[in-house]
Order: sequence, then C-alpha cells, then structure tokens
Amino acid sequence: MRTYQELFRTPEFKPLFLTASLQVAAQTVSGLALGTLIYAATGSPLLSALAMFGPALAQVVGAATLLSAADRLPPRAAMTGMALLFALGTAVQAVPGLPVWAAFAVLLGLGMIASLGGGVRYGLLGEILPREGYLLGRSVLNMCAGAMQVCGFAVGGVLVTTLSPRGTLLAGAVLYAAASAVARLGLSSRPPRAAGRPSVSQTWRTNARLWSARPRRRVYLALWVPNGLIVGCESLFIPYAPRHSGLLFAFAALGMLAGDTLTGRFLPRRRRERLGAALRLLLAVPYLVFALHPALPLVVTVVALASIGYSATLLLQERLLSLTPEELSGHALGLHTSGMLTMQGVGAALAGAVAQFTSPATAIAVTAAASVAVTLALAPGLRPDPGQPGHDDLRDPRDPPAAK
Repeated sequence: MRTYQELFRTPEFKPLFLTASLQVAAQTVSGLALGTLIYAATGSPLLSALAMFGPALAQVVGAATLLSAADRLPPRAAMTGMALLFALGTAVQAVPGLPVWAAFAVLLGLGMIASLGGGVRYGLLGEILPREGYLLGRSVLNMCAGAMQVCGFAVGGVLVTTLSPRGTLLAGAVLYAAASAVARLGLSSRPPRAAGRPSVSQTWRTNARLWSARPRRRVYLALWVPNGLIVGCESLFIPYAPRHSGLLFAFAALGMLAGDTLTGRFLPRRRRERLGAALRLLLAVPYLVFALHPALPLVVTVVALASIGYSATLLLQERLLSLTPEELSGHALGLHTSGMLTMQGVGAALAGAVAQFTSPATAIAVTAAASVAVTLALAPGLRPDPGQPGHDDLRDPRDPPAAK
C-alpha cells in the first residue's frame, strides 16, 4: 500500500480518519480555551501550561491501571464511549464560576480515560490496514492531526476573542459529541483483539513484558522524552506571546503536517534510518534561538521548522511495531501514546516551573537544550546495524514470532 487512493479505499479507514479529525479539533479548541481561561484567572504560566498539557500527566496512572483494556474492549464501543465522556467533561469545564481546582480535577479524570485512546485507535488502525500500510496510514492520521490543529488553533483563537473561552469550550464539547456519533455509525463491530478481562494485574504484566526488552525500551525512551520536552516549550506560547499564541500553535501544527507528509508518503524506506537521528535533533535545536528573545517573524519560522522533526516519531513507531508481537500491538502503541503524553505533561510542568522563576523565553531555550542532550544520549542505542537485515532479530526472545 503506497498511495493515498489505496488507503482511502480501504473499508473503515474513512470513518476512523473522520473520528480522529473531530477529536483532535475538539482537543485543540478546548485546550486553547481552557489555557486562556486559567491564565486570565491566575496569571500563572505554570497553571496555564498545565491547563493545556497537564491532563497528559494523568496518563501515567491510566497506563499503569487501564491499558490492558486497549486490546480487550470492542474498538467501536470504546471509541464511542470515550468521545462521549470527553464531550461531557469539556461541557462541565464551561460552567460559569467553576473553581480552578475543579477544572483541574475534570482534566485529570479525562487524562486517565485518554490513556486508552491511542491504544484503541492505533490498534484498530493495525486491524484495518495490512502491516505494510501502517506507516502510511499513521502518517495520514498525523497529517490530519496537524491540519486540525492548524484549523483548531486558528478558529479557536478567533472564538476565544469573539465568543469567550467558555463558549469555545462548549464548541469543543460539540465536536467531541460529533466524533462519538461518527465512530458509532461509521465503524463496524469488531471483537476485542485479545481474550480475557482487562485488569490492573494484566496491565502490569504486559507493561513489564514490553519494557523488559532493551531494544523496545530504547525506542520507548526516544518516543517519550525528547518529544515531551519540546511540547513543554510549546506550552509556554501563551505566556510568551499572549496575543499571538494561536498563530504560534498553528505554525507548529503546520510544520508537523509538512514533516509527516514528506516522511510518510515520499521518504523511501532505505533513507528512513539515516534521517531518523537528524529529524530527532531538528525537533529541538531551532528552539535554542529563544535564548536571544527573537522577534515574532523569526519565532514563527523557528517553530514551524522545528515541528518538522515530529515526523521522527513515525519512524520510531514503525520500529516499535517490528519489535512487538501482533497480539500486543494495541497495548504497545497505547503504552507509547500514554508515555508520550505523560512526558508532555512533565515537560509542560518543568518548562512552566522554569518560566515561573526566569522568563518564558529562557525556559523554552533551557527545555530545548535538555531535549537535545537526551536525543544525543539515546542516539548510539538507536543506530541501525548495517549487518542486520531488519529489526525483527532485536526482539525479546520470549516473544512469539512477529506476524508477517
């Protein structure tokens, strides 16, 4: 599977694509609205950053307790129910007079529920598409996320200004409800990918099994830490440029869209390994310019350029799948998503804390430098061995053979 036409002719990909698009749009619009609302109420860069990205911190709890459900629940029912819960939670955040602590309590609850989202969605993608089509399909979903973020931040910025942050939160709730309807009506009923009931003990056992293999462990760390630190940089866009934060978020999403398009559709397989390390560094290095407190035109350029580096995640996900038994693919991808979002929350908290004692520009530069350091430290363990025909020989010996 090499073309977009083949991809969209695949049964069920269109409704999955539309469901994901609506959810990203809802998350973008409501996140910008809530971050603006919290910053206006508190004046705190830390709380503003946590309002937008803090729910990801709750993903670590969900990943430790709920993640076994990603392969043990019917995908359609799981996606429909989660979108409905997000619609309800977002509507609650729009209630006038809601205390800040209550808004954060709702955020944490939604973050725990969201820990299942990546595993369910991308596990279903692996069922809908043949394995060789996964990278193209995932790149299209990432492109969709980038496009929806561009539109969501642009439209969200207008809505926050003209409507109000609370009205914008209600618009996000409507988008979540629409995503739930599309999932229920557009996806077919499928059985769970794995037998048995989800449980905390099963979640712990599978997490331990996935983490036990050194090659997978290196890939997980590369997926989680540098990415999370750069999202920490992005979490400071509102305090850095309150009047232009929507523009910065939109250009970050535009750069991500460009990177995913080039990597997923046009980058030949033989070049992916060579460019992976460069893309991981590109994600962080441009943000070092913030140490000079640049003007807005340069900031917009830097943000868009750096976000192209997010496409390195696609290559790491492809490597993760090659190292993982097929029956654990949903759990493995869910662990990747939950860990990544958790580290994004950690990155937002760290960057916000540094900004609290210095300035947003200084905190962005310091956080980007930390991301560069982690990427360089992990690089030797991710370097491909020219003598190896592929990655399957790097799997944990306890794992069953990979599906071909």
